Amino acid sequence: MNSESNISQAVQQLYDTYPFPPETLLDEPPPGYNWRWNWPVAYSFCTGQKPKNQAIRILDAGCGTGVGTDYLVHLNPEAHITAIDLSSGALEVAQERCQRSGADRVTFHHLSIYDVGQLEGEFDLINCVGVLHHLPDPIRGIKALASKLAQGGLFHIFVYAELGRWEIQLMQKAIGLLQQNSSLDRPTGETYQEGVKIGRQIFAALPENNRILKREKERWAMENHRDASFADMYVHPQEIDYNIDTLFEFIDASGLEFLGFSNVDYWNLERLLGKEPELMERAKQLSDRQRYRLIELLDPEVTHYEFFLTRPPLAIADWSNDEALKAAYPEISPCLHGWPSTQVFDYNYQIVDFSPAEFEFLQACETANSSGDTKKTIAEILAKVDLDLDGVRSLQKRQIILLSPAQG
Repeated sequence: MNSESNISQAVQQLYDTYPFPPETLLDEPPPGYNWRWNWPVAYSFCTGQKPKNQAIRILDAGCGTGVGTDYLVHLNPEAHITAIDLSSGALEVAQERCQRSGADRVTFHHLSIYDVGQLEGEFDLINCVGVLHHLPDPIRGIKALASKLAQGGLFHIFVYAELGRWEIQLMQKAIGLLQQNSSLDRPTGETYQEGVKIGRQIFAALPENNRILKREKERWAMENHRDASFADMYVHPQEIDYNIDTLFEFIDASGLEFLGFSNVDYWNLERLLGKEPELMERAKQLSDRQRYRLIELLDPEVTHYEFFLTRPPLAIADWSNDEALKAAYPEISPCLHGWPSTQVFDYNYQIVDFSPAEFEFLQACETANSSGDTKKTIAEILAKVDLDLDGVRSLQKRQIILLSPAQG
């Protein structure tokens, strides 16, 4: 299988056989949230401020069975969503999912990412999760999508990382060897079903201390009990895994600007070398990309990269100026679970405990933005709350609050 058309047909056949993701269809909105799919929170993460416009256009590129699409609709009530996918089988599930959940602001197209130029206009937010690394030519794919991103828009991408998927790569090759007499050049649904069967037989046969088996049990078994997940991971006909060096070659080819990884805690070198100040000083001499490479070499558990790109110009807020911060309008992030309480799950579902002053400030923010009330600035709220400006900055940095600059 060497031509792009053959690879694309094989990928389409896989997802027609095993529509992915295989999440349960619900007769209600999806539970919880993924902040990366919430336009105000994602925009605040990237720029430090809430976007002025909520009535945006969103493209879900490679929507699969519509799990992300469903969230995009429900988390962005003023947006219109366009969703595309190569697999007609997956699209049928996506349409049913959104119909049943009440996600009615979405238009579906049976379309390759390569052909996204056929869609009218540009998009303020493009979401492409788990797709580009399955294209025969990912650079062609990212360029096609980049051409549809509006100025100042956000492009959210998820692609595989090679270091944390080493055991997966070995298993893929092992299944391929044992399946070599099958029609792999033009695979059918039965070909993929056979691959799943062989893979499960391998795992059943491997000794308990086998590294590949241990990794499967530790990391993937809970989701891979479903054949669609197992097939997507172990019998996929096309996959390209990246490291930091090849990832940024890929990003640079898009012509867009890298805004940052969305899983920021992993990319904190302090957690790995903080006990050795001399090494931290040496690391300061490295470029950002070299530091990223150092981190993944020292902690090769990373299985994917998730990040944002933009088409400049994109205004980045600077809240170091006290007067600008005092004049800003705060509101509580919609991606908090458990509010109102002094202990909540934050945008990354990590437990956060608020101090009495923080909790009082947040309550005042909620009151100030409630229906019928005039919005209050941070200065007006702090006049009645015992929290200083550094405390406000901490809440903003942790994505507990979103800030809108004063109009002027």
